Amino acid sequence: MRIFPAMRHLLTALAALLLVASAASAETMAFFMKNRVGQAVVVELNGENGKVWPGDDQVYLLEKGEQKSVPVECTGGERICYGAWLNGNDQVWWGVGADRTKSCTDCCTTCAKGTHTILLER
Repeated sequence: MRIFPAMRHLLTALAALLLVASAASAETMAFFMKNRVGQAVVVELNGENGKVWPGDDQVYLLEKGEQKSVPVECTGGERICYGAWLNGNDQVWWGVGADRTKSCTDCCTTCAKGTHTILLER
């Protein structure tokens, strides 16, 4: 079968479009959070595209010793970092902190199916 140049370009464009669409597919992953701080903490998840979970100026509250798992809809491959701080005191923080300006070495993960654990301890 002979493929004409115009058809070859169309097939190449379609293949590229399918590749981009599959790379940017939506994923649901779980974040399992454990509070071993001894006080209540709040957590926020921040995507590289500006998305924040839970969003709408809300945070996940973990009481002293509490653990919880939250599902997150994200874009496959997207980098997600957590910020956590003492409830009522953002001067004590973990990850990227309350205002997302702190640096961290191990507070980010890549969006993919599965579970990521966030362990908060002093």
